[in-house]
Amino acid sequence: MPGPPPLLPFGLVLHRDGRWTHEGVPFKNRKLRERFDRAVRFLPDEGKYIVQVGRFRGEVEVEETGFFVTDVDLDRGTIRLSDRSEEVLDAHSLRPSARDGALVCSVKRDLVPEGLPARFLQQPQAELLAQVEAGENGFVLPVAGRRVPVALE
Repeated sequence: MPGPPPLLPFGLVLHRDGRWTHEGVPFKNRKLRERFDRAVRFLPDEGKYIVQVGRFRGEVEVEETGFFVTDVDLDRGTIRLSDRSEEVLDAHSLRPSARDGALVCSVKRDLVPEGLPARFLQQPQAELLAQVEAGENGFVLPVAGRRVPVALE
């Protein structure tokens, strides 16, 4: 029995600010955008991001990250991602985006040992940055009762 057809780009782009476009036309329907946010997957064997909605699978061109941090809970040390999964925040992986300085962290280490990048949306980034403190050797972030050194510059 033949497998699924090969994945090819078909004009679907996930932009660095979380916007979706298809052949240059932005998604205007909020529910459709949210559905596609939840449908993002990474295929480690192929090194590709896809969306999977029901039986439909299509390759996605990703400008910077395929996942976005939508919520942060520093008391628990967790983040929620755009695909609605929840992970432990790897505070050591926090870094500014090379494109514009927005925060990025590594997620999905179960798929790729070095992790995949996830970009913080504005609200969770503001919440996280409000908790950053100056430490003896740089910045620290209180995460789940610990003070973790972070490289935010």
